[in-house]
Amino acid sequence: MDENKSYKEYLIDITTFIFDVDGVLTDGTITVTTSGEMLRTMNIKDGFALKTGVDAGFNVCIISGGSNEGVRKRLAGLGIKDIYLGAHNKIEQLNEYMEKHNIKTSQILYMGDDIPDFPVMKLVGLPCCPQDAVPEIKAISKYISHKNGGKGAVRDVIEQVLKVQGKWNGNFNAKYD
Repeated sequence: MDENKSYKEYLIDITTFIFDVDGVLTDGTITVTTSGEMLRTMNIKDGFALKTGVDAGFNVCIISGGSNEGVRKRLAGLGIKDIYLGAHNKIEQLNEYMEKHNIKTSQILYMGDDIPDFPVMKLVGLPCCPQDAVPEIKAISKYISHKNGGKGAVRDVIEQVLKVQGKWNGNFNAKYD
């Protein structure tokens, strides 16, 4: 990665969005019910952006250490086909995904928020994070969203890429809920 380039100069080359879940698509809070079920909250604006990215022909992938099936159902409902849950070595899933879709690291925007994302973020073209990411992740991010995880950070990066590439206005009738 060219350290002299502004993050905006990378946006035109992005074909692929990869996101962590907890702390990126959620605010990192887990509500544990008396039965032991772990509940998460996701932002509807992030959902709209994910669906819009899928509909615009971008590769969208989820790589998360969590393994909540409700999360899988929500993301699959937005049209995301590549969802890796229970991923403890995210580089393995990254490599598998890149090979499956013939993607170069320079084409990938990855948004993570914590230490498990660090190795993958060091490999991709545009590492990004929410405003409330841990310091180690902020230090390697080319872009730090002004939004926190679960509060529109995913919408922020997808919207920027689609706008730069002239694809943001293409489909405002996407079903996203």
